[in-house]
Amino acid sequence: MIELRGVSKTFQGKRRVEAVRDVSLTVEEGEIFGVIGFSGAGKSTLVRCINLLERPDAGEVLIKGRDLARLDGRELRASREDIGMIFQHFNLFPSRTVAGNIAFPLKYRHRSQAEIEKRVKELLALVGLDDKAEAYPSQLSGGQKQRVGIARSLASHPSILLCDEATSALDPQTTQSILSLLKELNKKLNLTMVVVTHEMPVIKSICTHAAVMDSGKIIEQGTVFDVFSNPQAQITKDFIATTSNLRKIQDLIDEDSPITRLKPGQILARFSYVGRNTVEALISTVSTLFNVKINIIFADLDIIRDTPIGGLINILEGEAEALKGAIQWMSDKGVRVEVIKHG
Repeated sequence: MIELRGVSKTFQGKRRVEAVRDVSLTVEEGEIFGVIGFSGAGKSTLVRCINLLERPDAGEVLIKGRDLARLDGRELRASREDIGMIFQHFNLFPSRTVAGNIAFPLKYRHRSQAEIEKRVKELLALVGLDDKAEAYPSQLSGGQKQRVGIARSLASHPSILLCDEATSALDPQTTQSILSLLKELNKKLNLTMVVVTHEMPVIKSICTHAAVMDSGKIIEQGTVFDVFSNPQAQITKDFIATTSNLRKIQDLIDEDSPITRLKPGQILARFSYVGRNTVEALISTVSTLFNVKINIIFADLDIIRDTPIGGLINILEGEAEALKGAIQWMSDKGVRVEVIKHG
């Protein structure tokens, strides 16, 4: 559906900024593809290159096999009708009603009044705002404003939806409702989506594949599960650390917290789980087999694409050989074991 080949974009002002550098990626029809990076990574510029709101200096942007950069003005406008876009700050017209905002792109494309009214009604129902047609943006919550933005982006029946930090201005509860709506639209309309964000939970929640950007480059990409379960690049590891409470352990050790103080014969260890082994009763089994006491201090388990992933921080106590055997047994079961501290 979308293919970028060697796309680059540079801005020349007081200083030269290489916002996007030689980016290549493929987005299949019907998938939700995430692009994640810290602020300034170039991800918003990249997504704006997909519909040529920013024209790349080099490379190809192929939508359904056609290079947008090679199209004339009329052909490009026609192709853009197939690409909707929603923004972080909604970009609604404050002087127009909800219905007026949704109708705007249809009026711009000279649709009949009857056709516009019919489509607006359909879209209001689709995003759950049937009763807000005559309200103005100032009367709406942030989540409702974004729903209007989504409805407007779908007015011309696009097959692609670009989401540029679409949930960054929303609280966590509202973010989840918008993500649920996007997942629903993806399935119901077979929409292909590109989601740009700096929030790992967004990628975890709805994306099938993801690319990690840093300094204009794609550092790492793959299925969301592979990227999260086995990150290769340091920037990816840093992102994952920002969403896990397991990173607290080093702070607790540095503070000499009572939680992490060990007695002789104890070790502090991190167990990292990926996939099927989270459904086995490993802790109770290894404790019984090796006569080892295991105290779980805290845990962080998550679900990514219906597969559990995460870890536990534990204090293990027992004879030295028993501890060694228990660690080996857990490793043989596919659990990554890292001994953090010895008593």
